[in-house]
Amino acid sequence: MTTVTHVRLEHHEPGRLGIGEARPRISWHIVDAPADFAPHGAEIRVSRTLRGTTTESTHALDGSDQVLVDWPAAPLASREAVAVSVRVSDGEKWSDWSDAVTAEAGLLQADDWKAVPVGSADDPGEGPHRRPERVRREFTLDGPVTRARAYVTAHGVIELELNGQRVGDEELTPGWTSYTHRLRYATFDVTDQLRAGANCAGAWLGDGWWRGRLGFAGGLRDIYGDALGAIVQLEVELEDGTVQTIVTDSEWQAGSGPILMSDLYDGERYDAREEDAGWSTAGFDASEWSPVAVRDAGTPEMVAPSGPPLRVVETLSPVEVMDRGDGRFLLDFGQNHSGRLRIKASGPEGHTIRLRHAEVLVDGELCTEPLRTAEVTDEITLAGEDVDWSPRFTIHGYRFAEVSGWVGDLTPGDVVSEVIHSDMERLGWFATSDERIARLHENVVWSLRGNFVDIPTDCPQRDERLGWTGDIQVFAPTATFLYGVTGLLSSWLQDLAAEQDELDWVPPYVPYIEIPPFDAMTHDPLAVWGDVASLTPLVLFERTGDLALLRRQYESAKAWLASVEANAGDDRICADTEQLGDWLDPNAPAEDPTKAMTDRYLVATAYFAWAARRLSQTAAHLGEEADAERYAALADEVAAAYADRYISADGTVDGDSQTGYALTEAFDLWPSPEIREKGTTRLAALVDEADGRVSTGFAGTPVVTDALSRTGHLAEAYRMLECEEAPSWLYAVKNGGTTIWERWDSLKPDGTVNAGDMTSFNHYALGSIADWMHRVVAGIEAVEPGWKRIRFAPRPGGDLTSASATHVTPYGTASISWTLSDGEVHVSATVPVGATAVMDLPDGTVTELGHGTHEATFALTADGAL
Repeated sequence: MTTVTHVRLEHHEPGRLGIGEARPRISWHIVDAPADFAPHGAEIRVSRTLRGTTTESTHALDGSDQVLVDWPAAPLASREAVAVSVRVSDGEKWSDWSDAVTAEAGLLQADDWKAVPVGSADDPGEGPHRRPERVRREFTLDGPVTRARAYVTAHGVIELELNGQRVGDEELTPGWTSYTHRLRYATFDVTDQLRAGANCAGAWLGDGWWRGRLGFAGGLRDIYGDALGAIVQLEVELEDGTVQTIVTDSEWQAGSGPILMSDLYDGERYDAREEDAGWSTAGFDASEWSPVAVRDAGTPEMVAPSGPPLRVVETLSPVEVMDRGDGRFLLDFGQNHSGRLRIKASGPEGHTIRLRHAEVLVDGELCTEPLRTAEVTDEITLAGEDVDWSPRFTIHGYRFAEVSGWVGDLTPGDVVSEVIHSDMERLGWFATSDERIARLHENVVWSLRGNFVDIPTDCPQRDERLGWTGDIQVFAPTATFLYGVTGLLSSWLQDLAAEQDELDWVPPYVPYIEIPPFDAMTHDPLAVWGDVASLTPLVLFERTGDLALLRRQYESAKAWLASVEANAGDDRICADTEQLGDWLDPNAPAEDPTKAMTDRYLVATAYFAWAARRLSQTAAHLGEEADAERYAALADEVAAAYADRYISADGTVDGDSQTGYALTEAFDLWPSPEIREKGTTRLAALVDEADGRVSTGFAGTPVVTDALSRTGHLAEAYRMLECEEAPSWLYAVKNGGTTIWERWDSLKPDGTVNAGDMTSFNHYALGSIADWMHRVVAGIEAVEPGWKRIRFAPRPGGDLTSASATHVTPYGTASISWTLSDGEVHVSATVPVGATAVMDLPDGTVTELGHGTHEATFALTADGAL
């Protein structure tokens, strides 16, 4: 029987509190529909509640839309809760109503906010680490509580308690936005934590990104301010219908706590002897606490989240414990990840346990050189009682940990690792018969997880962890297949647009902070990196169908291309500008990754042509026909200039590098089919000459296998994929890597670290190969926005005997699997209701598919060639 499932509002998880959309768009899946089912319409039932009053309405929709359908009812008011159910019709029969998805609007108007930032009135002082404060307030509620919400944010990071209990399960609230432009808040249901009579609210504060250390070579502190501030607004509805509001104001008190320092890079120091049980409960003796200082709120817009919060999403136990004696243990958790340790320990009063973290071991000990100046060390000083403790306001990237100062034996469960990242919905999976390639894909997944920590960072471990634009630009196609990243990236792109508008420049990382050496960088348009402004919104639209996101980022995209065009000049060549080029080309000197084989201006000009071509497509989607024509003409001009400058008549691309040929093919820059054939044949020859080794950096890696597979050189593409010798994707797998490395050979064959002051073992950019694995190895891709139309085109090769991929599209689950046996390949593909597909097989067979599961078989030749 036809059933409606997976109803969603915008890109939010079900039950999300405090959404910022007054008219949230609605999506749903249709499952178990008969083969001849075609949706002809839908009804949306909206139940809404505000201040104890509930109303219900039903809205009829014509047509087959089921993805990001416009809100059919009156706009939501601030604080209004909503439950939405959907049913669909084939024109004759209606399905049952879906389960309701719930959400609640946040504080949608600026004047809804009454809370102001409060913190300690003491001088925060100077020095590398300052003790963060806590704030508290006791209050009385005049009757039983029927509904209560806490709206929470901070200058810094915050964790709220009510009557001695933690509020919610979010970590590092409110996350990192461009604080000078936008400050996000979180919303919590605290109905069950309040009672009639005396109550108390208390908030822990930490430095976080607000005043903590950020950047390289010692970095900078106090970037957004030197003082912390809690911003809390409690709104409590009582049984008699009255509302009591308790906000951070001058009535609160401030005092110190057991956290002596907290820093995202350096870790947390905690003294259990300073604990004061009951500090966030009514009746606590707060005589030593002081009146708070009321801070200037500043000018940022208070915004609701569009993506998921940070949470503890998994707990890992060590796979090996190495006793080094004298209370020192090395723990291997078997997986590089972002998170923190949790310990259950005991020891005498005043005894300190120290926790250190690293991604790899060298000579059997933690290798801390790649961490640069980040201490990544947590400490707890015991009070003579058993503790169950983890740091509150720090996060590390690591596989290995050293525990020192341990008293007695370290037994199972004493030390575990809590994996922390943005709690995104998993959408995509991949499997294959080759365990090495399956592990490579798993490494990509874990690198995504470790670096989607509220913003898309470059790495989670060293003194950096910035939202590098180039990394996510090349990785976005992979990320959107694997996880629901659109809400998170939507927020980040809004920060990018705000920074761009202020700086008249797309900076190399967002949020942008002027840290050396980038504070001295000229504001030239930085190809690959700045192209995120125009390329990534279009990728998100193509994967989700979110036209509103594309529209919102359109001015940013146009401003980016205008800056490229202005700097290129009339000859359309991006010369004499500051560029990073094919960053981390393995042929470049370890100490200077910019010195790649491929001319940096070739890379920049190729991207100029591609950005113009893609912006033309964006304009067409938005109905901006004049813009679409102009940008298409510009793309043609740049392509012609590129071919004239960089391509010879014999198909040789300037520099004769894998990246040069790959970009030329991927961005359709060949001047003729004949030259294209010569050029791509040369690319395949370069791969063969290198025995399948990779010779590309950030610019070439995402496109090199595509450039081969789509021009008749599938065997060479598989040769690259299956190569185990450095530089290659499987080199890291062969050498025990569990995430994607920043450099192809971050760990050398002799066990030493390559360029330790700039080597990360958790950088997802080179993992962009996974997008090709999904589309070509397994054979599944979206060919119309939002996966409205799907292409199944498996291209078996190499030594693989099977592959499969599954993706939860906006319409429902799509999947493909193929197996090779006795010279025949059997394919099974599933199309969700609401989408159509084409099956494109290597033997030339092309078949149209409706929803449901479809089977096909094709033969390989005797030598395994297609």
